[in-house]
Amino acid sequence: MEHTQTEQYFDDNGRLNISIDVNIEKNIRVLKQIFSDCGDIVQKSFVLERAARPVKIHIIYIDGLTDNGMVEETIIKPLTYEWRGTNARNIWDSIFYREAQTVDIKKEASFDGAVGSVLKGDTAVFIDGYNEAMVLSTKKLPLRGIDENDTEAGMRGPRDTFNEGFRQSTALIRRRLRDAKLKCEQGSIGQRSRTDYALMYLSDVASPALVRTIRERMDAYEIDAIFDSGMAEHLLEDNRHSPFPSFQATTRPDKVAAGIVEGRVAIVFDNSPEVILAPSNFNMLLQASDDYYNRWAVGTFARVLRYIAAFLAIALPGFYIAVTVYHSEMLPTKLLYAIATARSMVTFPIVVEVLLMEFLFELLREAGIRLPGPLGNTIGVVGGLIVGQSAVDAGIVSTIVVIVVALTAIASFAIPNEEFASVFRLLKFFIIVTSAIYGLYGFILGLLIVAIHLSDLTSFGVPYMMPAVGGTVDDSNGKKDFVWRAPIKSMCLRPAWAQGKNRVRLRKKSCENDSHKQGMEEENEFK
Repeated sequence: MEHTQTEQYFDDNGRLNISIDVNIEKNIRVLKQIFSDCGDIVQKSFVLERAARPVKIHIIYIDGLTDNGMVEETIIKPLTYEWRGTNARNIWDSIFYREAQTVDIKKEASFDGAVGSVLKGDTAVFIDGYNEAMVLSTKKLPLRGIDENDTEAGMRGPRDTFNEGFRQSTALIRRRLRDAKLKCEQGSIGQRSRTDYALMYLSDVASPALVRTIRERMDAYEIDAIFDSGMAEHLLEDNRHSPFPSFQATTRPDKVAAGIVEGRVAIVFDNSPEVILAPSNFNMLLQASDDYYNRWAVGTFARVLRYIAAFLAIALPGFYIAVTVYHSEMLPTKLLYAIATARSMVTFPIVVEVLLMEFLFELLREAGIRLPGPLGNTIGVVGGLIVGQSAVDAGIVSTIVVIVVALTAIASFAIPNEEFASVFRLLKFFIIVTSAIYGLYGFILGLLIVAIHLSDLTSFGVPYMMPAVGGTVDDSNGKKDFVWRAPIKSMCLRPAWAQGKNRVRLRKKSCENDSHKQGMEEENEFK
């Protein structure tokens, strides 16, 4: 019966459709019904005897999400021991402006807002005779500390990383961009989770059309809960059927700050250690922070290696099948003899042999991820060595296939973005199938299909293969941060999606003249 009475306070969207009453007894009754069977809810009423008239106040917060000591110091102690409002006629103003010993305090006129704040870890104070509630920021959320980055490790650069704390993540970005034009638009998504999120961007650099598009997409759907930024990506992306990500997800605050300076928008989600950046393209997902911290020659060499690794990760097994099965005459005689000798005791066809080893590697990788850290590394190394050698000795696979699969695996690990690397591991099976059916023709056809698909993709209006494609959108400045990473001194302009009037990021006489010539109409690519 009590649960039935509680349901009447909520609308179809799960929002409280009841207003705060001036009679505090009614408000207390509603709160007790809403939070019935909630053992972690703390509710306490006090009576201010020394006021002009006895006034009852009611305090509510969640044990475990709230700093109990802060509640006592900012509200309970001032009102019960240090109350100075003996003759105060307006109790509300006296408490709000004089007695509450905290700066972060606000008014809430609705039950939905007050209860929502309590669920986030704040404390709500109801006063008899007033149809508003005071909300004090008293959060003390269970969070882990800011650890060293182990998912996107680098030799140079800062070591800190985002954690699941919403305010800690925004603070790490603020720490690097001490600019008043850095905006932080906050909102919530999820009818039941009410997950906080923030759009962070530079108002004079990011395209207003880009910010507006992201804001509209965030408000376009109603969903029960968002638990991680990866779930939100699926609601915001341009091409939901494409395996390639439309966002760049990262745990590095320096990479997010660099993206914001370029005119991109960062989306920070509560309870998620990853921040996503938009727009994103193929080139960005192959970049690493070390590229900009090292000398330009070293950064360029590393990028070339990553592009080669990306090609090997998707093409090497398929190319091996196409050449050995259909076009063995292309191989040198000694290499052909070596492959034939290695396969002399193998009972399975080459295609089955390659697929067995690839599935075995993916199985070991998945098992290594699910197991604890030290044990997972042991499974990956020892399992690969023992099972691979045993398979060769048993005549199931050849040593050449083991080498090919191992090189493919190493190449996939060289891709800095894990979500992006997973796409290459998936598409290599597509290339294997086309190569097994049509040989080199199928191999080239498969790569051509992937290239055409990439050329057709966009991320918030920006071509996915930019600056390789999209000549009408990009300019020569984009080529300076492509496979070849030019010296920092020569990269004077921001990317083409930034506001045209503020594209200059390195002011030097030789660059300022070029920037006037290469200035672009603002937002054309997003219209």
